Amino acid sequence: MATSLKNLSEYSSKNVGDVSKKCFGIAVAEWNNEITEALLQGAYSTLQKHGAKTENIIVRSVAGSFELPLASQWLAQREDIDAVIAIGCIIQGETRHFDFIAQAVANGIMQVGLKYNKPVIFGVLTTNNLEQARERAGGKHGNKGDEAAITAIKMLFWDNE
Repeated sequence: MATSLKNLSEYSSKNVGDVSKKCFGIAVAEWNNEITEALLQGAYSTLQKHGAKTENIIVRSVAGSFELPLASQWLAQREDIDAVIAIGCIIQGETRHFDFIAQAVANGIMQVGLKYNKPVIFGVLTTNNLEQARERAGGKHGNKGDEAAITAIKMLFWDNE
């Protein structure tokens, strides 16, 4: 979690390899579009910053975060895709709906990565309110999209130490 000691957009370049020949799939939820678009831009620009080619970044939209596990699976099953980033934003409401959705999405995305044995990154904000989401989508805590992209890259090169 982003705190005063950690900014989501700050990271070490250790274990970052050449991604110019890697292909990334990004599944992005349309719900809370103001936030998810900012997260998408963060992920996209971070991938490009580290050498990913535009034609090797495949973006697909889904209605909401609940649909991210299936969209991630559709991307992960493609042999040409090396890593998947799931981007969404779930904001706490007045009911327990938040808890069920957040848990289902997190578990579903994890299961996809295990099933396809490739990085499937959880780039989903789970915040108490819209202000917290904004702070983590390019605000004072950085951009979780940056963090998700660098995590995908590092996972592709994790055994090169």
